[in-house]
Amino acid sequence: MTTATRYASFLRRLMATVIDMLILMPVTSLILYLWLGQEKFMALMLKENPFDIGPEEFVVNYALPIVLTIFLWLKFAGTPGKLLASCKVVDAETLGPLTLSQAIIRYFAYIISSLPLGLGFLWIIWDKNKQGFHDKLSKTCVIQESDEDLLKNDNSNNNFVA
Repeated sequence: MTTATRYASFLRRLMATVIDMLILMPVTSLILYLWLGQEKFMALMLKENPFDIGPEEFVVNYALPIVLTIFLWLKFAGTPGKLLASCKVVDAETLGPLTLSQAIIRYFAYIISSLPLGLGFLWIIWDKNKQGFHDKLSKTCVIQESDEDLLKNDNSNNNFVA
């Protein structure tokens, strides 16, 4: 790691998560609505036991987000929220791309970070490298691209010759 590495703050990461939720919730709702139809969708929204789920709900609410999140980390180094916040999820040692195993561990380690009372996420506030428990377990970190990096990326895109 270089001295120029800027780790993404807790608030920046929280903002990215909120953006992701605002994107994901309507998308999954629309998919479920189209898949189930209006009657089944409304019954699903009004049911008393939210843990009583069928195969369609499992695929849309659990499997699809897992696969999509891991794909986005591997392909783009972040979810839409992270990318809009100018952040990248990277290997903590090399600052390079994640491996598939790191991405899988990171995703499921979110469960550990949420227990108890989100302490693993709050740990980002106090950690010198701004790592949550899920980052430490998967040996990843979230870095914030510097303004210079963003300008380089913008300039390199402007030099494209068709």
